[in-house]
Amino acid sequence: HRWRRKRRCGVGRRQRASGIRLVGGVRHVQKGRRCGADFPGSYPAAPMTNTSAPFDKLSIFYPMWNEEEYIGRTLSAAHEAGRSLISVGEIADYEILIIDDASTDSTPQQADEAAANDSRVRVVHHPKNRKLGGSIKTGFANVTGDLVLYTDADLPFDMVELQKACRLMRQYEADIISAYRLDRTGEGYVRTVYSFFYNALVRVFFGLKMRDVNFAFKMCRGRIFEHISLKSEGSFIDAELVIRANKLGYHIVQFGVDYFPRTRGVSTLSSPGVIVKILKEMRELRQELRAIEPLVNK
Repeated sequence: HRWRRKRRCGVGRRQRASGIRLVGGVRHVQKGRRCGADFPGSYPAAPMTNTSAPFDKLSIFYPMWNEEEYIGRTLSAAHEAGRSLISVGEIADYEILIIDDASTDSTPQQADEAAANDSRVRVVHHPKNRKLGGSIKTGFANVTGDLVLYTDADLPFDMVELQKACRLMRQYEADIISAYRLDRTGEGYVRTVYSFFYNALVRVFFGLKMRDVNFAFKMCRGRIFEHISLKSEGSFIDAELVIRANKLGYHIVQFGVDYFPRTRGVSTLSSPGVIVKILKEMRELRQELRAIEPLVNK
């Protein structure tokens, strides 16, 4: 099984005008595009904290399976984003959590070395492979921040977008910031069709109006997990998270980001096995998710 996503950057595409629209209780914020660059695989020294920031700590966690070619750049990008958010006063501190999903390459060793050299980096190792859903559940269960970001190790978006996400979180009093890809043409026809029908199924079965429910950019307030317990072990977990949050009455804001390609490794997110598991979990959880009632006091 491989659940990592393969991406292509929409270079040279026409920029979209900024704006905000409200659809079915989920806010959408559109923006123009900007293409980014790779990050070096270095681990910067820990910066000073900002005790006056609106968020005490941002936890960034990455599910990883055989990411030896990405882990250096991934950690470097996370550190750069954390330092930048501290400098602009959005967060007081940050941590980086790696969920090693029983990797068979050098990912576990590189992760342990990074954690040994930097107190802001932590690692959780799965003794057996649990796929994307199991890794995300482990991540949410082990973070310590009041603000939590889950994303992929292959840097699907420019981490500078976190500044905008934090600002939207504050300004619109959001509980979840969920990004969608502005340009998906690089995925290929087959995956574009799969994605269209999957988002349509989520809308029909659960009433959730989102453009890109499975994109790996979910920034959440840590407090929502006092009422949300995820069950999916496969890739349906992205949808499960936002469906539960929406049903409980949490406020979700969506905004568009540039989409960058995986340049190393092979993606099998659209493999028959992954698709079958998504549909199976959707069917198994359908009645439970549809029966969720809004919280009176969140």
